[in-house]
Amino acid sequence: MRLSVTTICLACGLALTACGKKQPPPMPPPTVGYVVLRSEPVTLTTELPGRVSAMESSDVRPQINGVIRRRAFVEGSTVRAGQVLYEIEDSPYRAADLTARGQLAQAEANIAATQLQADRYRQLVAISGVSKQDADNAVAAAAQAKAAVIAQRGTLKSAEVNLGFTRIRAPISGRIGRSLFTPGALVQNGQANALATIQRMDQVYVDLTESAADLLNLRAAMQGGDVTRPGPESARVQLILPNGQIYPSEGVLKFADVTVDPTTGAVVVRAVFPNPSGVLLPGLYVRARVIEGVRQQGLLAPQAGVSHNERGLATALVVGPGNVVAQRMVTTEQAIGDKWVVAGGLKAGDKLIVDGLLNLHPGAKVDARPVAAGK
Repeated sequence: MRLSVTTICLACGLALTACGKKQPPPMPPPTVGYVVLRSEPVTLTTELPGRVSAMESSDVRPQINGVIRRRAFVEGSTVRAGQVLYEIEDSPYRAADLTARGQLAQAEANIAATQLQADRYRQLVAISGVSKQDADNAVAAAAQAKAAVIAQRGTLKSAEVNLGFTRIRAPISGRIGRSLFTPGALVQNGQANALATIQRMDQVYVDLTESAADLLNLRAAMQGGDVTRPGPESARVQLILPNGQIYPSEGVLKFADVTVDPTTGAVVVRAVFPNPSGVLLPGLYVRARVIEGVRQQGLLAPQAGVSHNERGLATALVVGPGNVVAQRMVTTEQAIGDKWVVAGGLKAGDKLIVDGLLNLHPGAKVDARPVAAGK
């Protein structure tokens, strides 16, 4: 088959055109931003639920039987220890007090007569003026008269105490609640219902509930030296009120209970808060941020550099040797601001990628650049 000159020329022209076309340049590696992780002391905090309870609480109860004559306080007001709160009709008790005083006076008068007779019989028995038996009976009568005085003094004291109980006084200082009984009501010693309740609220307890497992992990970390216990000045507690506001005064962590609740597996941790304005009411549900300890060689990783895979495990991408991306499985403990406290998977000096993560995969070569602090 013979090719025409035109065909040959066309083929040569196409070949020359193909040889003269340039190849496209290779794509540059993607640019990523990283931060260098450094170890530093990290304060570990935990947020725990809790309830407020009064520093002191006391029920006001009658100690005698009678009818309330007067209520001497305003409900919801502050009362002081020893202040009269109720008055019980005291006429029967005043009568009992007078009777006891009269019986005591009679017993004391009887002492003189029996003692004189005993002394006289003692002299007469020496000259056989009376029998020995009569003398002994006179001495015994004098002793019984003295014993009767002691008994009557006890009766008088009891009557005075009961008369004093007609004034029901505040056992402690604090804020008193509503009165469950009004004037004219009959009250009895040992009754089930209290007349009112007083609670001291200038300071309050906040009982927090912490998992026993978390408490054991913290103690294990302390024993290992990784976490140190805060000192008296740093063992502070911040309170979060039900409306989300932060209580203005910090509290102090006092102690952890020695018993674990078998139904919940939790331990009660008690804190004390000042409450001068009475905002914290007993029974109020709150949340508290507690400083548990300081991890001396802690590692904080920006949350932007930690993601989760389809199984929910935390992962991170770091810049490895030769600017090649490597993946790490990360263990986190808690969040502090916009960072995670890292317990495993990363170490100080790692270049954690926090920018340019879209479509980035392990093994890719990147153009790594440091990210300014705070970004």
